[in-house]
Amino acid sequence: MSIISVENLSKAYRVGTQQVKADSLVGMLRDSLTAPFRNWNSFRQPTSVNSKAENSDDDFHWALRDVSFEVKEGEVLGVIGRNGAGKSTLLKILSRITEPTTGCVRVRGRVSSLLEVGTGFHPELTGKENVYLNGTILGMTKREIDKKFEEIVDFSGVEKFLDTPVKRYSSGMKVRLAFSVAAHLEPEILIVDEVLSVGDAEFQSKCVGKIREVSQSGRTVVFVSHDLAAVQKLCTRGMLMLSGSCQQIGTPGDIISVYLSRNTHSSDFVVSLCDHPRRNKSSRVVMREVFVLRDGVPSSRAIGMHESLRIGVRFSHSLDPFFPVLGIVVKSNMGVSIFGINNRFIDNSSYKGETNEGVVVCDMGNVPLLPGKYDLDLYFGDKNSDLDVIEQAIDFEIVAMDYFGTGKLPPRIAGPVRWTGHWTLL
Repeated sequence: MSIISVENLSKAYRVGTQQVKADSLVGMLRDSLTAPFRNWNSFRQPTSVNSKAENSDDDFHWALRDVSFEVKEGEVLGVIGRNGAGKSTLLKILSRITEPTTGCVRVRGRVSSLLEVGTGFHPELTGKENVYLNGTILGMTKREIDKKFEEIVDFSGVEKFLDTPVKRYSSGMKVRLAFSVAAHLEPEILIVDEVLSVGDAEFQSKCVGKIREVSQSGRTVVFVSHDLAAVQKLCTRGMLMLSGSCQQIGTPGDIISVYLSRNTHSSDFVVSLCDHPRRNKSSRVVMREVFVLRDGVPSSRAIGMHESLRIGVRFSHSLDPFFPVLGIVVKSNMGVSIFGINNRFIDNSSYKGETNEGVVVCDMGNVPLLPGKYDLDLYFGDKNSDLDVIEQAIDFEIVAMDYFGTGKLPPRIAGPVRWTGHWTLL
């Protein structure tokens, strides 16, 4: 049975307009009295996405367009997408914070949402007072809050500062307390936006465990996150948002694969090297383009931890044909070399001929790197020497996935390289 049903949901915001403030008490009163009628006439005119009214779509930003989906009771839906895809707007409508422009939403059950750091907190009140205030906002009685109070405080880890006004809390402390309240007050539906990134690694791990506990108790979770490892581990279904529309719904693994393949604009897939500013001054212009390959075509430079890294370099020159050699050095974003490969020294090339133009593809397999951004230095030449050298020719990103099947990844202090081992107790 569906606990959340969304049909043809659209949300528009007017752009490029600013209300002129009244400069007198009479003007303020007049504006406050006429505002509802003004808003109704001006904002509700475009009654549908395809409206041809005098107010064109250029006057509005459509944060959501014709979104439809259902969430069944006990499901954990992971919503992913680029910034600006409409994820947060969708959650605000589900949480009844804002109204849709068109379409309808049906929600059965009590909703607890955590959309922004410290949502529902009053800065002048203490942490303890805000627990009761926030719980009341979420629809809980004082008796229910009393029953869960010690669990909330223990989970948040801010018991030392309960009598301190929240305005003196750090962002991390606010999100700890806010998540603790939202997760412990037993709502039928828990809605969580990308706020857990504010907390430290230890608290994020506790939050992931709590969300898993909530879902296993039969309650429903809608979870927005850029942490693909958490989405893959926690969610039973995934939804990809693109430019305000629901692009695809399916298993988390399938949705993440589609997201990675579309994570950058197509114009960013191929990087021109003809006038690259970091080309070695003594180099010939031989390398023309570089790109990351996925399924045989240039694709996003965001690589999941489960995917192979394949680099293609298009080259051409007026020299006599020779055996193309491509060397690659992978560097951290701090410029530290991590590893390098070169088919001059490791000659396992599938080609043996000579040419003066074409595309050389280096398949590095599943590179042992932890999530983060990395740079590639390119060295292109023949069997004897390099003809064209470009440092930081292209960057790429390794995206977090549940690679080890535990929902956890080594901390960054462990370095950029991931490794595995086998432990035995003797």
